[in-house]
Amino acid sequence: MPAGISDARPEDLIGGILDIVRTGDGPETSRNWAASCMLSGECIKACDYGVNPRFLLAMARLSIAKSDKELSERRRQGVERYRQVSRGVTMLSRLQLDAEVLERLGQKSASVSTPAEPADFVFYTGCNVLKTPHIALLALDIMDVLGVSYQVMGGPSHCCGISQLMSGDAEMAGRLGSNSMEKLSHSRSGQVITWCPTCYVQFTETILPTVERQRGSRPFEMNPFMRFLGDRLAQLKPHLQHRVDMRVALHKHPGVAGVVEAATEILKMVPGVELIDLHQPAVGLQSVHVGVLPKLKRELQQRELEAARDAGVDALVAVYHSDHRELCAHERDWPFRIINILEVLGESMGLHRHDRYKELKVIQDADQIVTECSDLIARHSLDARDARDVVVRVLLGDQPLPLKGGHERGASGVAE
Repeated sequence: MPAGISDARPEDLIGGILDIVRTGDGPETSRNWAASCMLSGECIKACDYGVNPRFLLAMARLSIAKSDKELSERRRQGVERYRQVSRGVTMLSRLQLDAEVLERLGQKSASVSTPAEPADFVFYTGCNVLKTPHIALLALDIMDVLGVSYQVMGGPSHCCGISQLMSGDAEMAGRLGSNSMEKLSHSRSGQVITWCPTCYVQFTETILPTVERQRGSRPFEMNPFMRFLGDRLAQLKPHLQHRVDMRVALHKHPGVAGVVEAATEILKMVPGVELIDLHQPAVGLQSVHVGVLPKLKRELQQRELEAARDAGVDALVAVYHSDHRELCAHERDWPFRIINILEVLGESMGLHRHDRYKELKVIQDADQIVTECSDLIARHSLDARDARDVVVRVLLGDQPLPLKGGHERGASGVAE
């Protein structure tokens, strides 16, 4: 096992986790298990006692952080993580979108406005999908076609508190999560459609159950966008009017139950699409969570790219935004496209959103990317040096498996 705990007895592992939750200390194998959790959710299905081991491991990580560091250090780390996410999301979204489109995605003044009448649903983007805004915009376009009434919320102003929880600052995580929860609880249906799987787990396994214990009820229920569409296949089908003649393989993460299944059914329903099974392992909540085991992550990504090439697919199709960010630039080096599932669905529905993120990332030259975005840098009154720093660290730096010929990056931010 990549986490190095295959020789441990299950009883000892779980007993150690309970010790960690109670005291902040426990055996090394149990600490390794907590640290290497990719949030795949397989443990939830395997547990015969109705316990959510994924939540238990999250609480173990919280207890370890509390034991290892003083509150001031944990709070400082949580603030720094939040600022890094906020800076990356804000900068990369503005390097791709003008103010009007940002407003449509619930940013700028829309982040603090309240509609005169509540919509049927709240569409909660989370934060990081705004780095790849074509995905979020396609979700809105699809809901428009289906006649769904929604209000968009998300971005750093609607944080789920995960950065603070990961840093061990449970109090601040609770404040941020509760604040966002109140903002999200104003749809007519009492339903929040969510895009980000991290936010989904944070709300459904930590925030909402806590509130339910305190108040006796939940302010809303959450449904991932893929499952939301999966529940409406009959409504969706008449709008799939254009053939999409492609052999595609689905990049899979099982962490949210029902999402892979819904995505599979949707792809099968698109006329012209041939779905190819690459027979690759499906692990983690989304790609970013597999990063707790970096070597395994690189190996899995390499194997999947090779399998897609050997199967002769036209496209490797991902669901989540972190999958797309990490994989999309590999399109430069392999004989197939790397796209999001909503691009396939949108093509059949006559909808299109340009993937500016991939276009910029494939350039692999920070200075050229900043030059390409100079009009939006001026329009949003951004600092070009700040923009370049974010491009180097966030856009180009988000590359777990190096591109071919791109194993090193010089100080200029250019792949060498």
